[in-house]
Amino acid sequence: MTNNKIIVALDVPDLESASALIDKLESVCFWKVGLELFTSTGPRILEILKSRQKHIFLDLKFHDIPNTVAGACRSAAHYGVDLLTIHATSGRDALKAAREAAQAGAAQAGVKPPKLIAITLLTSISTRQLAFDLKIPLELPEFALEMALMAQESGLDGAVCSPQEVAQLRQTCGDDFLLVCPGVRPTWADQGDQKRSLTPAQAILAGANYLVIGRPITAAAEPELAWKRISEEL
Repeated sequence: MTNNKIIVALDVPDLESASALIDKLESVCFWKVGLELFTSTGPRILEILKSRQKHIFLDLKFHDIPNTVAGACRSAAHYGVDLLTIHATSGRDALKAAREAAQAGAAQAGVKPPKLIAITLLTSISTRQLAFDLKIPLELPEFALEMALMAQESGLDGAVCSPQEVAQLRQTCGDDFLLVCPGVRPTWADQGDQKRSLTPAQAILAGANYLVIGRPITAAAEPELAWKRISEEL
């Protein structure tokens, strides 16, 4: 069984654990490589995934000044990954520089450029934290929408948002803007540290293109069964 809408998070600390998980979940075709694993293994994990013809979401969430973000995106594009993330709060100049650099880097390497996806707001942030800790006076859905619109205006391909914002973003940003939803939890799984969650089926119905799912699959007693169960629910 394959399901291209589900991106399974390889949120493990080292190459050995990652390889074991990839072996265990042979039918998964799309994997997310985040900060912990990439910092541990470097591009070696991407080479392993590419050798097995897997799609890759390189979720490094770049956030820096425009010049540095551009350099990072240019380098990351060489790997031939499918999706690459940058924080929308890096600002409009950084987003535009990132887009141009990713295209240039891919052209240099002779690979397809990654789809550049903006982080609107981390799904671990609650409405209260947005207001009291980050001192942002907008309501959370409004802030996420503003970040997504700025990304779209800057030429990015899509945004990461919580499932609870996806319907509004889909309605406003249109059908061609990719929406990637982490924080998706089946009813039978532990909610973990996700504050703004929906079930996989609800998130797809609301307009998500991709769901990023980690622990409900990877930490399950039988990961393959959990993966199949979620795929069937969709």
